[in-house]
Amino acid sequence: MNRTTGAAEGTAQGQPARGEGGAQAAFADAPAALAAVERTGAIAQANRAFTEAVGATAEELAGRPWPELLSGADAGRAWDLHRDAFERHEPRPRALGLRRPDGEYRRMTVRVRALPGADGARGAAAAVVMLQETARDEEAVRALTELRTAGSDTALWSLDLRTGRMRELFGPSPLGRVLAGEARDLDTLLARVHPDDIARVRDAVEASHLGRDYEQRFRMTDLVGDERVLHAKARYVEGPAGPCLVGVVDDVTEHVQLIRRLADRRRIEAAQGRQVTELAAKLVSATTVDEVTGLLAEEFVPIFGGSAAGVMLVEDGVLRPYPAGREHTGTAPLIDGRDAADAAYPMGAVVQDRQPRFFESRAEMLERFPAVEPLMARSAAQSWATVPVFGDRRVALGVWQVAWDRPHHATPDERALMLTLAGLAGQALQRVYRQLEELELADEVQRRMLPPQIPHFGDLDIAVRYLPARAGWRVCGDFYDVIRLTGRRVGLVVGDVQGHGVEAAAAMGQIRVAFRAYATTEADPGAVLAETNRLLTETGEIVFATCGYLVLDLDTGRMRAAWAGQPPAIIATEDAYEAWEVETGPPVGVDAESKYAVTERVLRPEETLLMCSDGLVESAEVAMDDGLAATGEALCSMGADVHAAATTLAALAPAGRGDDIAILIARMNPG
Repeated sequence: MNRTTGAAEGTAQGQPARGEGGAQAAFADAPAALAAVERTGAIAQANRAFTEAVGATAEELAGRPWPELLSGADAGRAWDLHRDAFERHEPRPRALGLRRPDGEYRRMTVRVRALPGADGARGAAAAVVMLQETARDEEAVRALTELRTAGSDTALWSLDLRTGRMRELFGPSPLGRVLAGEARDLDTLLARVHPDDIARVRDAVEASHLGRDYEQRFRMTDLVGDERVLHAKARYVEGPAGPCLVGVVDDVTEHVQLIRRLADRRRIEAAQGRQVTELAAKLVSATTVDEVTGLLAEEFVPIFGGSAAGVMLVEDGVLRPYPAGREHTGTAPLIDGRDAADAAYPMGAVVQDRQPRFFESRAEMLERFPAVEPLMARSAAQSWATVPVFGDRRVALGVWQVAWDRPHHATPDERALMLTLAGLAGQALQRVYRQLEELELADEVQRRMLPPQIPHFGDLDIAVRYLPARAGWRVCGDFYDVIRLTGRRVGLVVGDVQGHGVEAAAAMGQIRVAFRAYATTEADPGAVLAETNRLLTETGEIVFATCGYLVLDLDTGRMRAAWAGQPPAIIATEDAYEAWEVETGPPVGVDAESKYAVTERVLRPEETLLMCSDGLVESAEVAMDDGLAATGEALCSMGADVHAAATTLAALAPAGRGDDIAILIARMNPG
């Protein structure tokens, strides 16, 4: 092509088309069928091979538009090829039909290349046309190759391993233009390979010099700045011009992105699966109605991409919105108190036939349940799923409704998951209802065993509180008592029996009765604890309790206390507080031989005494020292009013409400 290009350039610069001379001779002797043509398409010069191929003399061809030499519709394609040559450097060659004057038809591969002008192909005044007779197999291969590459992100290429020059085998392709443009130098192209991939790409190229085939996947920035993922593979060929790689490069960006999206989706699905498992575990361990309904109304909604959710439970034949403490907006207030058997509404219909309802649009909802139109005016939702919450024997305890703020089609997997979660919620609700029944029984037992009222003393203000645990609906054995003793003395008791439930409440009643019996006969607090301890160990029951027993003399304020593992008492004034560390022994009921020392101090009129069970000041999350500090500070602020102080501490509950709490506060009246 160098000889051909030089000859054609001479023609474009006005050199003679005929005659003697190196350029003319080189053009005439070129083995390929070549013609120099003007921008108008007119033939300026043709070599012998060209005239023989078309069956006309040079004189007959001079000035004739070369596309007109081609047959029928191929003449139009030749004009397109001619114009393309002046628009870009080298258009893709075309297989076109040539009709000779003698009627012979030949299939030719036609290449056109503009001779570079001042500004490249666009400024060129002439071009070179080359004709090459196409063998049928070659033509078929070319056609298949063009079909393969025309509509795909694929380019066929070769790399001269001696010069490092690359070219496309069948002319520029869409992928080649966006990746390489006019660049043909290997180093120029490698400069746009991703820094993390460049080393192995270069290593593979170097290995090709040793006769190895080439295959790599790498990232490369195209001419418009987008990152593409390419898969290139090539075969080492030892040709007459030297070694080269001949191969194909495919743009696999979309394929890689699809794989990444699928991987992301699998990660999301796995995360959702873990989330569903965790939330299902919360349902299994939920201990209150609000916990169960709160999970359905709030935490489960993101799994389905919903915008809101609500739970309506059946109570005394009507629907009630839950969770109870939640501020309900939208349609919930209009449903509250509605007959659960009213099938004119989707909630009532689901309760009646226990079948879920799914609506993908407002129109679908209105078509099935026209009565909900006033409710829909209060809602921005566009789609709904209403699912029954079952109990035993498929009795509907209520309904769970998920809403979307856009049209939504609930897939079979979503529907199955909703029904599964609603089933778990139904089991959890039934468990909670049974626990509530047990709680009511145990709470009644426990309150009956606590003193119905404490004795009144003119010289002493006393306030007591008992708070059942909120966590797990547990009933514990915490207790208090105030015992009137002889000689203007008062016995104050606070204790905590180990265990929970009805058994603990019953044991608490036994211990309180024993305390009263021994306190009326024993003046020494340590002896009262020792006798109670002996009684518990002799019964043979595995039960023990922490407790504190204090005898207060109303005339002197003298306190004599014996402790069995109970938290310190707190003594507070308006200015400060202290934790009274009474010397303590083991809990009662552990060792029949245990002895309990007595600690003394005076309670002055300006001081307030607090005795409490450990549930007030200690939990798994709150250390006892921190709980005592919070309690002492609160007692300082209103210790003068024991009843207000008891109410405040009950509301404060520094250690939370995970355990029962017994509170006893006493204060001597001045004078």
